[in-house]
Order: sequence, then structure tokens, then C-alpha cells
Amino acid sequence: MKNLLHKISVVTEKIERFLIMTAILAMMVNSTANAIGRYAFNKSIFFSEELNQFLIVAVTFIGFAYAVRKGRNIRMTAVYDSLSLRTQKCLTTVIALFTSLLMFYLAYQAFLYVAELKNLNRLSPALQLPVYWIYAIIPVGFAIAALQYGMSFIMNLLHKEIYLSFDVIENKNDKVGEL
Repeated sequence: MKNLLHKISVVTEKIERFLIMTAILAMMVNSTANAIGRYAFNKSIFFSEELNQFLIVAVTFIGFAYAVRKGRNIRMTAVYDSLSLRTQKCLTTVIALFTSLLMFYLAYQAFLYVAELKNLNRLSPALQLPVYWIYAIIPVGFAIAALQYGMSFIMNLLHKEIYLSFDVIENKNDKVGEL
């Protein structure tokens, strides 16, 4: 089981890193080219702002999945920290399960939304790209986050330590440590 989870983790991490890196580099190149065009040639790139908005959507949703992988997602720990270690473990396990189910549900709803956008045949104003191409990244981000929470749930069932993600164990010093 752990071997399968490790393979899933490796594949999804490569996808996350590639998509985040590509989107950030594209934003950098796009913004730089637009600034050079505007200041050197007095001509902006007409689609620059729209492209950056689409890339920000990608970075947001894939970045969320990556944050979950690294155990850097937002956690409310005021009450949690006062609980016993056993209760913390149970609570973390239950939260991972329900959050995984919620992320899968949101991925499904986002997929339905993208399918609706496809049926509407909407195009982006400047680039004239089908809008559903751009927003298709949202269900992917939710699904990868759901996998991360699901793997965290399984790791918490199989091990005595508290796993924040497949690779990340919660330290007692309130710091997150990676394996």
C-alpha cells in the first residue's frame, strides 16, 4: 500500500511542480515582455493581463495542492494544541478523511462547471481561447489536493505518528518535519 501511495505522490508532485513552475515562468516572461513593449515601444501586449489572470488561477489551485503536500495548508490549532496526542491523532485522521471527501466533491463540481463552460462555447475576450481550457485546471487542483488528504488519512491509519501529508510528520515542537 505504501509503495502505491509513494508512486502516486511522486507522479502528482512532478505534475504540481511542472504546472506551477511553467505558470510562474510564463507570468514572468509575459509581464517582462509587456513592460518592455510598453516602455520601450509605447505598445502593450493586448492579451497580457488576461493571460496573467489565467496563470494566477493555475498557480492558485495547483499551489493549494502543493501546499497540502508539504503540510503548509492553513490549520486552526488553538484547541488542537491543548488536546492529548491520541486525540490529536484521531482528529487529524478524521479531518484528513473529510477534507479529502470535500476536495473530491469540489473537484466534481468544478468539473461540472468546466463542462458547462464547454457547452456554452465561451471564448476569452483577448486571446479568443475556449474559457473551459483555462478553468480545467481547477478540478485538477482540487483532485490532487483530495489525493494528498486521502494519502494523509491512510498514513495516519497505518502509522503511530501524526501525518500532515504523505511525506510530512507533525513534530511535537509545533514545527513541520519532512521525511
